[in-house]
Amino acid sequence: MGEAWGRFHRDKAAMAGMVVIGTVIIVALFAPWVAPFDPDAQFFDGLTLDGAPKPPDSTYPLGTDLLGRDLLSRLLFGARASLIIGVVANVAAVTIGAALGATAGYLGGRIGNAMMRFTDLMMAFPALLLAIALAAILEPSLWIVALVIALVNWVQIARVVYTQTRALAEREFIEAARSLGAGTGRILLRHILPHLVPTLLVWGTLGIATTVLLEAALSFLGVGVQPPTPSWGGIIFESQSYFLNAPWLVFFPGAAILGLALAFNLVGDALHDALDPTQRGRD
Repeated sequence: MGEAWGRFHRDKAAMAGMVVIGTVIIVALFAPWVAPFDPDAQFFDGLTLDGAPKPPDSTYPLGTDLLGRDLLSRLLFGARASLIIGVVANVAAVTIGAALGATAGYLGGRIGNAMMRFTDLMMAFPALLLAIALAAILEPSLWIVALVIALVNWVQIARVVYTQTRALAEREFIEAARSLGAGTGRILLRHILPHLVPTLLVWGTLGIATTVLLEAALSFLGVGVQPPTPSWGGIIFESQSYFLNAPWLVFFPGAAILGLALAFNLVGDALHDALDPTQRGRD
């Protein structure tokens, strides 16, 4: 573990990604104290004389939106929605995918094949279209959007875990555990799961980037987090008709989404390299 941490720590891109993630987490936690204004407050001086959003100035550092609300405050509070959905949805997706993939891989036979055919069936549906359909049916809210994203994101994880579990199930230490009378649950939890942790950690980190982008897409399409709760994708959705006259309304939330997704991707890639046993001794 010390060697893996050393490889990870030497990756400057990953360290930059950690700084970005840490900053967003701090901002999300302390948004009520660091935001200059109430994110839902509409200001009389927040619009121009023509009723258009105001560009960035000394009072509103990132400008205002179409209702005269401070964009910076809405972005700071919107970080909460992106992080909550990204973490909750991805933890749920990893849990579902790992449980199903490991069970199918260990049991094999008809049960394992049936479980993986169901996974293949879910993979056949376009994730975004399936998420839109589920979100529309379940009346989207913060937690419903997280659940919807989890329900469409577990399939890839299940596939990877299934392949690794099939290989582990044939190893000698698993045969030894069976011969000593260990049950299926004990073998999965005590002997197979520890070998899957590096893979799940990498997929969990990379998956948050995908989840953040999917949440932004759902909010942009109007089936994500609903107003008045601010979210980065929702801000772009509300401001799409102003992107020529008030480009800051699209640029700043878009940059926030891109930056957070890129940060998680950099950290995930570095974790993969650090935990890859083939990289040991190469530094």
